[in-house]
Amino acid sequence: MNEKELPESLRGDNISEETKSLVSSLSCNKDFLGKIYNYQGCWYYPNTLQGVLNFQKGFKPQETDIIIASFPKSGNTWLKALTIALFVRLNNTSSSSDALHPLQSDNPHGLAPFLETILYLNSSTPDVTKFQSPRLFSTHMPLHTLQEPFKDSSTCKIVYVYRNVKDVGVGYFGPIWEHVLSYWRGSLEDPKHVLFMRYEEMKSESAAQVKRLAEFLGCPFTEEEEDQGCVDKILELCSLRNLSGLEINKTGKAHNNMHYSVFFRKGEVGDFKNHLTPEMENKIDMIVEEKYKGSG
Repeated sequence: MNEKELPESLRGDNISEETKSLVSSLSCNKDFLGKIYNYQGCWYYPNTLQGVLNFQKGFKPQETDIIIASFPKSGNTWLKALTIALFVRLNNTSSSSDALHPLQSDNPHGLAPFLETILYLNSSTPDVTKFQSPRLFSTHMPLHTLQEPFKDSSTCKIVYVYRNVKDVGVGYFGPIWEHVLSYWRGSLEDPKHVLFMRYEEMKSESAAQVKRLAEFLGCPFTEEEEDQGCVDKILELCSLRNLSGLEINKTGKAHNNMHYSVFFRKGEVGDFKNHLTPEMENKIDMIVEEKYKGSG
């Protein structure tokens, strides 16, 4: 695959002279798609790095903003869908309940776009006027990189989803230790603005975790909603089975021509056992223990 066939965010044909100068000073490595560069402790393809820099330069946060964060292949799509559904329910009335739900007409990534690979990929001043409060965005940046534009303003709500590294590894992405720890520490230091969620708990305690998410976002379920089964309805709407079966997610494409269907894998806990040998598992467990030692 040549560079022009790659999604725009994975290429290196859209960086400024200033970024080229920066890139020349950064640690460089190569993966199966091309060169990647280490910026503030995270690895990026050149165009994505440009998007990160554009974001840091131009993003104007609002107090009501919500940012869904994760390492790739960690449950970002599901968490986005749940967050969208939580807020859509607040606007539902008896007269509009039959209207098409946003998740039925657009993919979660279309409704909550990535900051560095979509919104700010080509400009530090994209048009964000179409986003109504609360604005919902997403990112794969570590917390310290994400918070760069927040220095002179109140912090918005940030929700991070962590997944067992062995299941994340099935998605062919590299080490995630500092990425995870940045949000873990952030959640301990500022629990009102940073929520740390575990994918495995979202699967095993779905109702409790969705209620926890709603509470954090300031839109808790009422007793009446719980009695009416609202929590279960949201979980069903946002289930992998339902989302992957929607026409928009079977045939639709993102603006970068990537098929929405690629965002829906098995979503199973422990699927790594179908891909890793016991020896590989043990080695990863030892690395995890070493990297997270002392973090709590």
